[in-house]
Amino acid sequence: MPDHRSLSEAFEQHPLFEDKTWKLSPEAWPLASHEVKELRAIGQACYEFYQAIELLYNRSRQDKNLLRNGSQKAPWVAHYLDRGKPRELIEHTNSRQLRSAGPVVIRPDLLLTEKGFALTEMDSIPGGIGLTAFLNTLYGCEDKGCQVLGLERMIDSFYEAVSAVSEKALPLVAILVSDEAATYRPEMDWLAEQLQSRGLRVYALHTSEIIPLGDQLCINVDGNPEVVDVIYRFWELFDLPNIPEMPYIFNALEQGTVKVTPPMRHIHEEKMNLAFFHHPRLQEFWRENLSKKAFKTLKKIIPKTWIMDPVELPPNAFLDGPQVGNQPIWDWNQLKEASQKERNLILKISGFHETAWGARSIIFGSDASRPEWSDGIDEALALAPTNPYIVQEYEKPRRMTHPLYAEDNPDDNTVYPMQGRVRLCPYYFVRDTQAELTGVLATFCPADKKIIHGMRDAALVPCKEIVAPQPK
Repeated sequence: MPDHRSLSEAFEQHPLFEDKTWKLSPEAWPLASHEVKELRAIGQACYEFYQAIELLYNRSRQDKNLLRNGSQKAPWVAHYLDRGKPRELIEHTNSRQLRSAGPVVIRPDLLLTEKGFALTEMDSIPGGIGLTAFLNTLYGCEDKGCQVLGLERMIDSFYEAVSAVSEKALPLVAILVSDEAATYRPEMDWLAEQLQSRGLRVYALHTSEIIPLGDQLCINVDGNPEVVDVIYRFWELFDLPNIPEMPYIFNALEQGTVKVTPPMRHIHEEKMNLAFFHHPRLQEFWRENLSKKAFKTLKKIIPKTWIMDPVELPPNAFLDGPQVGNQPIWDWNQLKEASQKERNLILKISGFHETAWGARSIIFGSDASRPEWSDGIDEALALAPTNPYIVQEYEKPRRMTHPLYAEDNPDDNTVYPMQGRVRLCPYYFVRDTQAELTGVLATFCPADKKIIHGMRDAALVPCKEIVAPQPK
């Protein structure tokens, strides 16, 4: 169990998030073996989901039949995913060289509820990789009955997944971080340093440090320009116009002199994909293109989700959406009249927008005043033609207890049990067709916080598996 001073000194030496602080805990977050088993199943199901989204988008965009054992087309799926995206990005997403290219890092956000896990988002460009790996090294288990998840594997698995997109045995990997993502630069620096200590050519840089030479991209290594083989990008796609080096990166991609992962494909960065999973017209598609285990897993953990689109309906039609007054709605504006109980909903932008990450666009309906809720709906409907919003049923995390250090003074080891709610972020790295669970970050917030994220009052700790003793 790390003491208060050792934790404080570790974070002083390695401040992994820029200008971010959080509460410290003496213990990793405990998970039962059956929970870890379920987390492993969730990772593989998420991988299959990304694969199926690729197929759904391609068939939709080409207006092809979705089903092997039936007849159905859904061109509206591609229309939604392409909505508001630049033509160049759509063309890049659909280029032959990126066909079937998916993310190598997958991180769902999971709330721990009374009913089990609830998946609120899937992230293919997640922060926290370096932080979680660093925390894993701090919270070793002294007891024989537990083990910190990913203690030895997370750093190596990240490299194996990223370097595998190159055909070279020892590629030069540049982790490029944009201004928008600068908060995460320290953890990427630490991650690159760890890999360099293993003799690997991995460097964390700002996007401006890339050097175009002809059709190649280089970086400065010990005063010499060296050719980059793989870029691990740490920028969202809405951020492309703010990165002056993007024309050179796109040119190198087209010439085949560099690989970029995750691939710059907008279909992987939309929360509306969760709405497609629940769409009544697409259920047979999911059954055909997911394994039975993956379909069952996702059905259990993905809350009902809908795309807010202010289309005009015929008089006898209703929206597939939340109910108001125990009645179906035919106009999204009717949600403004929902009772506080009926507003147990989360409203958030789907993607491709500067507010689509970090909980910046989220409105929790039952916690918002009626005017705030009404204004949020107005904004969602106004932006629908270019930046669709989704509305999602809110699954309340259960109240739990975890020990925290009571004071900011690192010489004070006083511990108190805090009541709060937790979000788990498992990290999966993809090799071939397998998503490997390599670490889990727990964000533990005070019980009065409705939206769980890395705030000052929260604690960030790695997860440990509590292994039940085997009967003799």
